[in-house]
Amino acid sequence: MIENFRIEPLEESHFVRPALVRYTQEGVEKCWEVIRAHDSVAILIYHKTKDAFILVKQFRPAVYLQNGDGHTYELCAGIVDKESSLLQIAKEEIEEECGYDVPLESIEKVTAFYTSVGFAGSKQTLYFAEVDETMKRGDGGGIEMEQIEVIELPLSEARRFMFDETIVKTPGLLFAFMWFFDRFSR
Repeated sequence: MIENFRIEPLEESHFVRPALVRYTQEGVEKCWEVIRAHDSVAILIYHKTKDAFILVKQFRPAVYLQNGDGHTYELCAGIVDKESSLLQIAKEEIEEECGYDVPLESIEKVTAFYTSVGFAGSKQTLYFAEVDETMKRGDGGGIEMEQIEVIELPLSEARRFMFDETIVKTPGLLFAFMWFFDRFSR
C-alpha cells in the first residue's frame, strides 16, 4: 500500500541530473530540458523447463503519478554505475533480482538501443539468458531498498500479455518478446 505520496523539489540528485540544453539548429536558437542518466542493461530470461519468461514486477513512482497504481512488469535490469563489463553487470542483476546464477558464457547479447529519447537518451544493452532450477541460488527480490517480485510468465500467455493494455510494461520488454518470437518461431 502506498501512503503519504507527495512531490517535492529535488535538491540533490543521486541517479539523474536535470539540465537545460541550448543549441542552434538550422539557424534557430533552441533549448530543451534533459535528464542525464546512467546507461543500463536488461535481460530477457527464459526458464527452459518451466517454458516461461522470468520477469520482475516493481513499484515505479513515475507510473504511480499516471495511473494511481505504479506497478510495472519489466525485464530484469540494472543501471551501469560501476567499473564492470556490461556482461558482468547483467550477470549480477540476474542473481540480485531473480535469484539465478548464470555463467557469463551463457548470457548472449541481443542488441543495444536508446531509451527515453525525448528527455534522457540513455543507452540500454539487451541480453538473453536461459535458466533452469540448477542455477537457482535464492529468491531474488533485489538489494537494499528494492522490493522486486519475481514473476513467471508462461510462454503460452506471453503474446496475450504483450497486447493487454491494462498491464503496465516497458517497451524494452515488448521488444525482447518480439525478438524471442522471431528467433525461436514455434
